[in-house]
Amino acid sequence: MAFVTVGKAEDAPPEGELARFELNGTAIAVANVGGGLHGIADACTHAQCSLSEGDLDGTHVVCACHVGTFDVLTGEVVAAPPRTPASVYAVRIEGDDLQVEM
Repeated sequence: MAFVTVGKAEDAPPEGELARFELNGTAIAVANVGGGLHGIADACTHAQCSLSEGDLDGTHVVCACHVGTFDVLTGEVVAAPPRTPASVYAVRIEGDDLQVEM
């Protein structure tokens, strides 16, 4: 697997926040949990709503559409209505670049 630059390090969300980035045409929500960056597919597996528009509560992202909840570390569903886990991605800062692993 290779890391791909999706933005500048300064574009990373502040602690407790989410931001949306594009990885080769795929939307990725990047979450800042305790200063660590974690990527999760931006589309909720229930109704395809943007997870980056939801709320981050610790390691859980709550979808703004139907309050389905995912763990940003594992992609696992924490609260329904979603039943299918979301894909997760490694994220890092390399120099001045924000990178996501493909």
